[in-house]
Order: sequence, then C-alpha cells, then structure tokens
Amino acid sequence: MTTMTAPAQRFREFRMPDVGEGLTEAEILKWYVAVGDTVTDGQVICEVETAKAAVELPIPYDGVVSEIRFGEGTTVDVGTPIIVVDAGGDGSAGSADSGGSAGSADSGGSAGSAGVAASEPPAVETSAPEAPPAEPKRQAVLVGYGVAPSATTRRPRKQAAPDVPAPDVPTAAVPAPSVPAQAAELNGHDRAAAVDRPLAKPPVRKLAKELGIDLATVVPTGPNGVVTREDIRAAAAPPAALPPVTAAPEPFAATAGARETRIPIKGVRKATAQAMVTSAFTAPHVTEFVTFDITRTMKLVQELKEDRAFTGVRVGPLLLVAKALLVALKRHPEANAAWDEAAQEIVHKSYVNLGIAAATPRGLIVPNIKDAHDKTLPELAAALGELVATARDGKTSPAAMQGGTVTITNVGVFGVDTGTPILNPGESAILAFGAIKLQPWVHKGKVKPRQVTTLALSFDHRLVDGELGSRVLADVAAILEQPKRLLTWG
Repeated sequence: MTTMTAPAQRFREFRMPDVGEGLTEAEILKWYVAVGDTVTDGQVICEVETAKAAVELPIPYDGVVSEIRFGEGTTVDVGTPIIVVDAGGDGSAGSADSGGSAGSADSGGSAGSAGVAASEPPAVETSAPEAPPAEPKRQAVLVGYGVAPSATTRRPRKQAAPDVPAPDVPTAAVPAPSVPAQAAELNGHDRAAAVDRPLAKPPVRKLAKELGIDLATVVPTGPNGVVTREDIRAAAAPPAALPPVTAAPEPFAATAGARETRIPIKGVRKATAQAMVTSAFTAPHVTEFVTFDITRTMKLVQELKEDRAFTGVRVGPLLLVAKALLVALKRHPEANAAWDEAAQEIVHKSYVNLGIAAATPRGLIVPNIKDAHDKTLPELAAALGELVATARDGKTSPAAMQGGTVTITNVGVFGVDTGTPILNPGESAILAFGAIKLQPWVHKGKVKPRQVTTLALSFDHRLVDGELGSRVLADVAAILEQPKRLLTWG
C-alpha cells in the first residue's frame, strides 16, 4: 500500500504542468536527460510545446532519472507523470516499474487536477517502485473545474464507429492507458461515479448556450472527451447534402497514399486556427486600404542606422510603422479598446501592448511589446529586435503573447502588396504593412520614381466605426509620408 510518510519518500513522479493558463495538453519536443542521469533542483529536463509556445521545463528536486514515461513527439495530458526520479540518489531502482506505468491507476490518479502549477508541479511519491496503487482519493478532472461530488453519475462515452481504425501509436514509446485520463484511477462501478456533465471550457459552454445546443447531445472530439467550439458549431450547422460518390480511376487508387501528406493539427497551429475562427465569426471585420509615398521614411531609416543611439539594434521601416501607429492611437485613443461580451461593456485602454505577427516553423504567433506607448524610438527598436529574435529561436513565452491590444503584420517581407488581416482575438485592430516598391508617382507636380507602399487596417466594427478607422489609418500614412510629424504629433 502506498506510504506517504516523509521518511519513506523516494521515487518521485514529475507531472506535466499547466504552463499556459488552462491548457490541457503539451507535446514533448526534446528530452535533455536520459535514464541514469543525475538531476538537480531547477535543472531543465525537457522542452515542450503547448498551444501557445515552446517552453523548457525544470525539475523541482534532486535525484537520479529512473524512468522516462513518454518519447519525443508525444502529446501528453496536463497532470500526467512524464518522468520518475529516484530521490535516493543511487539509481539502484531505476526501472520501468518505479512509481507505476503511465497507464496504471497510480500514475493517473490526479492527472487533470486543477491546481497544477507551472513552476512547482506536485510530486507523487511512493516507498518502493513495486508498491500496489492506493485507494483513489479523488478523480481526475479537466483543468479549471475542480472535483465533482462522488455521488453523481457519469454519462457513458460514445464509442468510436467499428469501421474507423485506431491510430497506430508505438506502445513502446507511448505507454498510453486503455481508458481516458479522467477515469484512469477508476474501475468497475467507480468509473460510473464520475462527473455527469460533459467536459467543456467556459467559453465553449457560453457558445453552446447562445446557439441553443445541449452539451449532452454533442459528440466531443477534443482530448479526453472535451467538447470544443468546432463540435458546437458542427452540432448547430444544418446537415450538409452528401456529394455523389464517384469511383476513382484504378491508377489513382493505387497511388493515393503517395500523393498526399497528412500533418497533425496540434500545438501552435491548432491554437492559431481556433483563434482565427473565433475572431472571424465573433468580431465584425472591416478593412480599409491606403497607398502612399514612403520615400522620406526610407531616407530617415538610413539616417537612423548611422545614429549612435541605435548602435547594436536593428533599424528598419517596420520600426517607424510601429511608431506611427502608436502616435495615431495616441491621437485617437478610443480606437484602442476591447469588447467585453460578458459585461456588455466597451473597455478603453490607456496602454498599448503592440503585437507583432511572427511566422515560425511551428506556426504563426503574435507576441507583443508591453507598454509600447511609453517607449522611446531606440527603446522600441531594442524591444522589437528582442521580440523577433526570441520568436525565431522558438523561445517565446506564453506570457509574451497575452494582453495584446493592437497588432502589426508585415506581409511586405514576402513581396505581398497588402491583405485583409484577421484580428487577433480580443484586440481592436490589426495593421498590414505591404511591400515597398519603386513606382511612378506624382511628386511636386511631376511624375517621378518614388518608393510606394500600401497599408491595410482591419478593425472590429463594434468598437471602431468607419470614421474612426479611417482617421487612424490616414494618420499612420500621413506620418510615414512626412516623418517629421513624429515630432509635431507625437
């Protein structure tokens, strides 16, 4: 029987923490330790990718690695033990049995418990690796919900159709349990005593209520039976007519597998897709465009590169576009706002957390520069350079992507003239900066070759009407046409 007294504590299980404020899973990207290695308190043992960013995980105690439960590339639920450490330090018991397997009742006991912290995940300790599992004390639940009373009954899960093959997962690399993580420590009659309401996050429940959908009738497709926004929308949508089935020619049928590549939708890409769908169907978008002569700004960029105040930092046109947007928002502060649906209020913000859309190998992320409105031009340049470098290295933290107010996306680096960008959820506007091209332009009454670009501003029409959006966009263009306005208007 499991012993929890301090003198007998030896084998410690490190659980996957919630490193992103309510996320339910993370993918193990890389292990920095192996079985038999000695680890110390605070040592980074692995890198994981959540739906928001890649994060390095430190271990909170000393010992010898006894077992690594999951291989690289495996997606693991928050709260699931991922590594076992022998706190005795000699490594004599470093076997796969220490602390129980990942699919055992002992390791799944509190896999989804709501109180898991990113910096100090709770350790589950046993007196010996072969000790039998203890009587379950609490059931595992979705992060953020707490434990439901044991007297309630659970709605039976719907089984997958028999003609749908299960994914081929190597059992040696992923010792997955045979039941969902929420019921890992329950068996027999106890399994029927789980929570009775479907698993879903509060925003999903709110969406279901707005659309008049009963969660109990929705087939969940999220991890561990969690109902997602897509499930709600699928339940609300009218059934589509099935297209006629046409048999493919024999040559194509024989090579169909080699002609397609399937990539799992997870991590940052999955979060980005969900955020864009949410934004597109909740905030009414309006996009306006302006094309103008940016020649003077490009000359100023060259001068700033030689200025001592900008030594060691990158100076480019994006820096001045960012500064121009900040000045325009200072002149029109009502455009820097957010829509609070729950309170039915418009929240005007006296600060600007400036988001910069960054394309990374893992997908599009939008970290933001905190309090960008208070920074001088050299400080803004340094912050912009640090943000881009961190994103390129894949080290952007979840905190750096939260709390944005407006965003800039620089599509011009790809040679694109402009676009109709989608708002980052919770923000009032996003500015697309197009390519700068040498074009014939009327300058001082004569047609001359000038450097020309196009800006596109998308904004939430609940917060920003056409007049206000036009004024903000016109101000940004006017500043970049005549950059001396940075002094007179700023």
